[in-house]
Amino acid sequence: MGSVYAYETNAGKRYEARYRKPDNRPARKGGFKLKREAEAYLATVEVSKLSGSYIAPSASQTTVDALGTAWMEAHTARVQAKTLKASTLHSDESAWRIHVQPKWGSRQVGSILQSEVKAWVNALSAKRSPTTVARAYGVLASILDDAVQDNRLNKNPARGEKVKLPRKTSARRAYLTHKQVKLLAAESKYPNFVEFLTYTGLRWGEATGIRIVHVDRTRRRVEIAENAENAVSVNGHIIVGTPKTHERRTVVYPEFLDEAVEAACKGKKRDALLWGDGIDHLRPGNAVSGWFTYAVKRAQAKDPEFPRVTPHDLRHTAASLAISAGSNIKALQHMLGHASAAMTLDRYADLFEDDLDAVAAALHQARAKQTQQ
Repeated sequence: MGSVYAYETNAGKRYEARYRKPDNRPARKGGFKLKREAEAYLATVEVSKLSGSYIAPSASQTTVDALGTAWMEAHTARVQAKTLKASTLHSDESAWRIHVQPKWGSRQVGSILQSEVKAWVNALSAKRSPTTVARAYGVLASILDDAVQDNRLNKNPARGEKVKLPRKTSARRAYLTHKQVKLLAAESKYPNFVEFLTYTGLRWGEATGIRIVHVDRTRRRVEIAENAENAVSVNGHIIVGTPKTHERRTVVYPEFLDEAVEAACKGKKRDALLWGDGIDHLRPGNAVSGWFTYAVKRAQAKDPEFPRVTPHDLRHTAASLAISAGSNIKALQHMLGHASAAMTLDRYADLFEDDLDAVAAALHQARAKQTQQ
C-alpha cells in the first residue's frame, strides 16, 4: 500500500497520497484536508488495482470535447470504409455540434454524473422531438462508451435504467387507393416514377439509384444495388451508398409498368440512371414548393378525400396494396427490404386487423364442423 505525506499550503496543512499504479509507475494525489481522507483514497486505489478496475486520475480528466473530436474522426473514417452511411454521419455530426458539445464539451469525463445526464435528457425532451433527443443522447453515450473502453471510466454515467428517453409516437399513416395513386401520378411531373415507386415499395433513394444495367425487362425485375442516401442531400450533395440493410436484393414490378420502364430505359446507356435524365438523381424537391408537394395539392383539389402524403407514404401504400392483394408476409418483407418478417409485421400491424375477423370465423367453422361429427 502507498504512503501519506503532509505538506503546508497557504490554506493550511494538506495531505498527499503516494502510491504505485498497476504498471508500477509512481503516482500521487494531493489536496486532502484530513489524513484519513488520503488513507481512504489509498485503500480504494489498492482495491481497484486488485479488481482490475483502476482508473488513473489523469485519464478521467480527459474532456468530452477531446474524446468527441476523436469519435467524430472515427465516424468519418467509417463512412470512407463504407461501414457507415453518410446520412448517419451527417445526423450525428449535427447532434454533436448543436446539442452535445455545447453542453458537455468542457467537462472532464470523470466528473459527469448520471443525474446530470438524466436532467439534460429531460430538459432536451421538453423542447425537442424524441428523434432529436435520442440522437443527441446516443452520441454522448457512445463517446462515454469509448471512455470506458479506453479505461478512463469504470462505468458509463449515460447508461442505465434511470436515463429515460422520450417515447416516439408514430403518426397515423396515409394509405392511397389504386384510384388515388393513378390521380397522383397524373398530376405529377414524373407520373411513371410515382407509379413505379408505389407499386414496388422501394425507398426513394433505392428507386432513384437504379441503373439501366440493374433492370431485367424480360423477367420484370430490378436489382437494388445502390442507395442515393434516400435521395436526401447531405450538405447539398447526393451520397451514393449501399441499400439500407447493406444487402442487395431483387424486386419484381407488375406487368402494367412495362411501358413505363421501357420508356425510362429508351436511349440510355447501361450505366445511366433509370429515372430522370440518366445523369442526376431524381429529387422530390422542396417540401413546400417541390414538384411532389404540388402534385399532392392538385390531387387534393380534385379529390377532397385525398390525404396529405409524403414520398415515403408511397412505400406504405405499396405495403397496403400488396396485403390487400393477398401477399404473404415473407414476400412483403423481401419486397420492402426489411431485416425480418417480424419487423414487417410490427411496422404494418394495423393493415392486418381485418385478418383477426377471418381467424375468428375460421375457428368458429372448424369447431362447429368437428363438434357436429
